[in-house]
Amino acid sequence: MKKSLKVSMTILFSALLIFSLAACSTTNSQSAKTQPAKQEVQTVRIAEVTRSIFYAPMYVALSKGFFKDEGLDVKLTTVPGGDKTMTALISGGADVALVGSETSIYVYAQGSNDPVLNFAALTQTDGTFLVSRKKIDHFSWQQLKGSTFLGQRKGGMPQMVGEYVLKQHGIDPHNDLNLIQNIDFANISSAFASGTGDYVQLFEPTASIFEKEGKGYIVASFGTDSGRVPYTSFMAKQSYLKKNQATVEKFTSAIYKAQQWVDAHTPKETAQAIQPYFPDTDLSIMESAVNRYKSQGSYATNPIIDPKAWDNLQNIMNAAGSLPKHVDYNTLVNTTIAKKISQN
Repeated sequence: MKKSLKVSMTILFSALLIFSLAACSTTNSQSAKTQPAKQEVQTVRIAEVTRSIFYAPMYVALSKGFFKDEGLDVKLTTVPGGDKTMTALISGGADVALVGSETSIYVYAQGSNDPVLNFAALTQTDGTFLVSRKKIDHFSWQQLKGSTFLGQRKGGMPQMVGEYVLKQHGIDPHNDLNLIQNIDFANISSAFASGTGDYVQLFEPTASIFEKEGKGYIVASFGTDSGRVPYTSFMAKQSYLKKNQATVEKFTSAIYKAQQWVDAHTPKETAQAIQPYFPDTDLSIMESAVNRYKSQGSYATNPIIDPKAWDNLQNIMNAAGSLPKHVDYNTLVNTTIAKKISQN
């Protein structure tokens, strides 16, 4: 009897053990089936025309991990000068370029078989400020007449917008000013600091740094007076957009998240988020620069490039004598992905 009971207990224990192991095996098998596949990481190489606080939303997308969340490994390289940035894109040295939209018009006018298309907006106004060597309590644009004006490189958006705004205020840049335009972009600020010019056209944070150091004083904003333009956009070759639509969609989604983040947070929070990309710039200067750009609406809050802004861009280029030909909005702007992302 005891032996029979012992055998029965052994059989029962064995059965329970087998059932438990089978259950664990089934659970593990189901878990393996339901576990999502690891997201494949796509590399995207960006060539930015310069390192600037003007491009804050892009750095936020990097620092806050918005690109990473989309499964993208973004490699950012600074390629100074619009012509060099566009060369990097066309030659295959970059997948995406962050540069002025006017460069896509220049390339198209040369008869490219694979046109460069603007697919996402980053900035929507000019980003330069008029800086005076002397402090002026009551500034008027007419005070520039007869002065020496240190302007930007001819053919670039800063120069074209600068001249456009001056003309809007009744100033002929080539007759009413001693206009200097033969200094490279990277050396303009140092030339002014060393004594060249009564006025200079500068981006942030240089404008705020000069003001803090007493080297100059911000008296006006070219961005406020020029209206909306697709000043700096993300662009890629048409062939890349066709072959990598899913990647471009993820990229645009990350940019949109960053644009919304910047819009919802304070200039100080944005400055803190992008500080790793400006290690030599004082945080208070960065905050001041972000505040200026944000308050005048320079940062686009969504990636859609506006048709009216595109027309304004070409009007400005035409006024400067730099528009090779008028190009229809739909020819060089692809908003399909930007609209899809923004409306979700």
